Amino acid sequence: MDALRGHRERQALAREKAGNLWQENDLVFASKQGTELDAANVRRAFRVILKRTDLDPDEWTPREMRHSFVSLLSDSGVALENISRLVGHKGTVVTEKVYRKQLRPVLLEGAETMDLIFSSKAKKA
Repeated sequence: MDALRGHRERQALAREKAGNLWQENDLVFASKQGTELDAANVRRAFRVILKRTDLDPDEWTPREMRHSFVSLLSDSGVALENISRLVGHKGTVVTEKVYRKQLRPVLLEGAETMDLIFSSKAKKA
């Protein structure tokens, strides 16, 4: 609630700054003129934030953050169905095929399998 109250206060200041340009649409998240956020608005705001960090703006996009969000949740054991709901997907297929970029579980499974194979062969020898 504190975060939303702070956001409302910042939005009131933006409304005041925009003056006659402000278009009231009763949005929680709006552009500097009160209109709906579109992809260009989000990318522009994201680049402003990136400039305050040491991240390369050419390598990071809002979409990349979405991929990272999905992968980190998945790596932490969150069920794919829950992750899909969090990112607004109807099912798990798009979440799994497009967004989840997991190497560690695959590498771990492969390494564990190789350990089993070679330990079995060592016992037989």
